[in-house]
This record gives sequence, C-alpha cells and structure tokens, in this order.
Amino acid sequence: MGQSRRQILAGMAAAIPGARGLIGQGTLEGRVRLAVSSYSYWHFRGPKFPIEDVIDDAARLGFEGVEILHRQMRDESASYVNGLKRRAAERGLSLPMLSIHQDFVWPAADERRRHIDHTIRCLELCARLGIPLMRLNSGRWKTIASFDDLMKVKGDEPPVAGYREEDAIRWCVESIEACLPVCERLGVMMALENHWGLTTKVETLLRIHKAVNSPWLGINLDTGNYPGDPYAGIEQLAGQATIVQAKTYYGGGEWYTLDLDYKRIAQILKRSGYRGWVSLEMEGKEDPKTAVAKSLKVLREAFG
Repeated sequence: MGQSRRQILAGMAAAIPGARGLIGQGTLEGRVRLAVSSYSYWHFRGPKFPIEDVIDDAARLGFEGVEILHRQMRDESASYVNGLKRRAAERGLSLPMLSIHQDFVWPAADERRRHIDHTIRCLELCARLGIPLMRLNSGRWKTIASFDDLMKVKGDEPPVAGYREEDAIRWCVESIEACLPVCERLGVMMALENHWGLTTKVETLLRIHKAVNSPWLGINLDTGNYPGDPYAGIEQLAGQATIVQAKTYYGGGEWYTLDLDYKRIAQILKRSGYRGWVSLEMEGKEDPKTAVAKSLKVLREAFG
C-alpha cells in the first residue's frame, strides 16, 4: 500500500533536520513557522543579492528559515552548496524550500524533456542542500512574450495556435509524473504553485494536482497570485497547501500592489488546519533592508 502525503511529510520531518515545520495539515510542533525567500532581496534586476547575506539577515531579524531562489544561486558547485548549508546550520536556520523555474507548456516533446531534466537536476540539488521541498511552476503558453505584458492582462494568455488548454494540462501532468520516481528516491517533494501561467486559475492547479495524485506532489499557496479576489483563492487552496508564500509590496509592487489582510489570511489557514511554513516574498520596490523587517512584523502579528 502506498504512503499518504502526510505520512511522507512526517517521515521527512523526522529524517531531515529543519523539516519538522513542513507539514501543511497539523505540524508536529502545531504552529506556523516563518521563513524568508531570498527573492525578497532580488527581483531579477541588477546584481544578484548574495544568498549568504540573505541567510545572515534572516538570522539577525529572527526568521526560522530561508527559502532559496534557484536563479539567485551563484552556482551549483560542491563548495558553494555546502557553504550555504553550513552557514544556515551555524545560524540555526532551516532551508524549507528551493524555488525553481521550469516550464512544461511546450508542444515539442524535446522541449518538455529539457525542462523535466532541469527539474530532476534541481531535485538532486535539493537533496544536496538538505531541502525537503521544491517549488514548481506549470509553465505558460508564451504567446505573450513579456512577463510585464502578461501581468497587464493578469495572466490571461491565449494558447498556441492549434492547441488547447487540455493539451497543456496533459503535458504538465505527464512531465510531473516523470519526476516522481526521483522524488521518492531522494525524499524530496514538489509543490505546484498558483503562479502566472497555466495555474493562474486555481481550478486548473487543483485539476493538475488531482490528476497526478501522488503524495510527492503538494501545493504551494501564494497569497498574491490571483487575477480576482485573493481571499477566495486562498480559501480554495488552504485545505491542501503544503507551504505558503506570503507576498508584501512595500514601496509599491514590481508588477502590481495588493493590500493583503494577513490577520484574515491567518484565520483562513487556521480554519483549514494549516500549520506549515509561511515564507515571505517581499515583492515591493522598497529597500529590502527596511521592507523585509516591516513584513516580518506583519506576519508575526498575524500568525503569532
């Protein structure tokens, strides 16, 4: 008989240092833990903010973990990877998730294979870092070339000519399924995010998650990625969330700005039984030296 997602998470929590707060539905500690994503310090513009400095700042401010953005890493060498792992351990921080970028919405099978291979390599990187969870995107049609332009239409992107959303859902399901044996071998889960693209629609995300139907695929609930009412979307995902990314927008958002009520969000998550990680993604234009601390205060007041 196969293991349930909760059984796998519990086993990972016991086996991996710092993973005890991962479980979405009632952690062993019974409380939400706060992490900060390295993305909060670097929004894909200008020189990369060193992850070593993110770890140091997270420890200084009192976060319990750091979520690492893969594109922000300097490289994947053993010396660099082991250095990050050691630095976090020395500062008493967990590394709950690696956030990667891949795209399974490609009509060409060889392109999908390239992204599957990238995903597998990143799962192996998670294992090297001792990270129990990896964020996935579904991908998008790319008929709107610019992400800035995609944001202007709230992710409503037309399919490639000759194809339908059904095709993209199938590609996404099959690509995720190709990675599952590696997840099981390494003990690393994937978490599909409600990100701009195919999973802009919560219903589509839930459909993909149900079709894969594996304890090795969870859901990454992002509080800011909704074309409509964010609280309705959060309500839909809260009961199945494996991890939560919490957006803030100090100084105005890079693409849009939301005034999210985190006390309300905390109550939604509490009613669903969620007690996993909440990872800050500060997506505002204000200097992270001030905006991350402000964001942590908001999250502490909401989640206790």
